Amino acid sequence: MNRFRQSFSRFMYGRYGMDQLSRLLSYVVLALIILTFFLKNSLLYTVALLGLVLIYFRMFSRNISRRSAENEKYMRFHYKCMGRFNKVRARIKDSKTHRIFKCPSCGQKIRVPKGKGRISIKCPKCRIEFIKKT
Repeated sequence: MNRFRQSFSRFMYGRYGMDQLSRLLSYVVLALIILTFFLKNSLLYTVALLGLVLIYFRMFSRNISRRSAENEKYMRFHYKCMGRFNKVRARIKDSKTHRIFKCPSCGQKIRVPKGKGRISIKCPKCRIEFIKKT
């Protein structure tokens, strides 16, 4: 077993290996293969096989800079989507304890604790005061 591990390690030297994009592709391929069991669709099966070929191509590729650039593009997209998702999730979680008002002058969003009655809110951006009920 140790000999196999060493030979595989020598084979993979200088090759790209798995990254986040390849991991996502493997999850998608696995989902497509499971779907083909239920739907019996040859198109899904073909797409899954092409995805598997793409995963192995990326994993065994020696063009590390190109694979790294592809992964970098995916990660930028991923963080952009996750940032939006996390904002929405935080706003929903925060809505139990705080309210958000927009400044009538500049449009700045201001977070104020709930249940304080009528309060005077001072905008941190334009320094205008306005009264709102929390």
